[in-house]
Amino acid sequence: MRSLDIGASGMLAQQMNVDVISNNIANMTTTGHKRQRAAFQDLIYQNIDRPGSTSSDSGTTVPAGLQLGLGVRTGSVYRQHSQGAIQITENSLDVAITGEGFFQITLPSGETAYTRDGTFQMNENGELVTVQGFTVDPGITIPADALNIDINDSGEVLVALPGQTATSNVGQIQLANFVNPTGLEAIGDNLLLETSASGSPTTGNPGENEFGKLQQGALEQSNVNVVEEITLLIAAQRAYEMNSTVISTSDEMLQTVSQLR
Repeated sequence: MRSLDIGASGMLAQQMNVDVISNNIANMTTTGHKRQRAAFQDLIYQNIDRPGSTSSDSGTTVPAGLQLGLGVRTGSVYRQHSQGAIQITENSLDVAITGEGFFQITLPSGETAYTRDGTFQMNENGELVTVQGFTVDPGITIPADALNIDINDSGEVLVALPGQTATSNVGQIQLANFVNPTGLEAIGDNLLLETSASGSPTTGNPGENEFGKLQQGALEQSNVNVVEEITLLIAAQRAYEMNSTVISTSDEMLQTVSQLR
């Protein structure tokens, strides 16, 4: 019976759906996290009577035919890059992006990663780094005697030094953007890597062209909507139960057939 395999494919698909939803809920407080969605596709159809096939010698054709679907599968799990809410932290090294773009991070391997997490700190050399100690690209070094750090919305890092009335520019934070940010590969630690699907990055200063602006003393929260996730979780659970019912019903039908004498 096809329904056994169809019901099993539906249960597997909904299990995948629950996995995605649970990861969203788990990261509801993760800085800069972008929610994911599972997209499903129907499987190949079995043509018992193909639509448009000839049904008589006079040339009449079958208007609808007879096709039986063989279930469902997960087509993709994609990331939604909508803006998250801005949380004020009043920490001078916390930076949020309002609009398009990603911070550029240099990994220990020399590879460049991308993130929306602007939880920055200083290392022992005064360099601006992530919480993992990875350097923000381009490199910015804060003088040890800096009295105040100001990061404006265009990404300029300005510091006040002893004995100087004017602030000094010690660096420029740049953003990167992609034609298809959904194609970026997540590697954990709030970091993403370029892939052939994302395309090559374009870089520029915040506030220019398609790039968003920066907000100092703030962080972008996760764009996960808890109410929506719980609703989707309930729907996935019901779909899983209904597919299991299909399998139970098919099994009962097979038992009836096996008992025939």
